[in-house]
Amino acid sequence: MTLVNEPVDKNNNRKKYCRFKKSGIKYIDYKNPDYLLKLVNEQGKILPRRITGTSLKFQGKVSQAVKRARHLALMPYVADGLK
Repeated sequence: MTLVNEPVDKNNNRKKYCRFKKSGIKYIDYKNPDYLLKLVNEQGKILPRRITGTSLKFQGKVSQAVKRARHLALMPYVADGLK
């Protein structure tokens, strides 16, 4: 009897890419909360790089933009059902 504790991922063959590098975006605007909502989950947490495929450079910019938008009350810090 062998137990395998590997998660099953059906989209494993798809290559992750940085959407900001591909689009040529250099600045992530914190004043656009509709776009930033794509980068947070239902609870309002910032999605990690390993899920989104964002590069290290742009992940820092994303987190800074989300934090600024939260500080200015453009986005909520915590939400029950954000999406």
